[in-house]
Amino acid sequence: MLSGLPGDPVILLGVINTKLRDFYPSLEALCDDMQIDACELTQKLGMIDYTYDAGRNQFI
Repeated sequence: MLSGLPGDPVILLGVINTKLRDFYPSLEALCDDMQIDACELTQKLGMIDYTYDAGRNQFI
């Protein structure tokens, strides 16, 4: 569940990438800490053709 995060995928992308850059070493750490479903998050951002790149620790 992505409660507390923007519903718009483009705005969500900016929020998530900023959090990954500034606070979390991985998507797994972000999802664990924020108690959100990684699958749901990647599906939502996949709607705008973004996928998670672990090497860059961001959605590209």
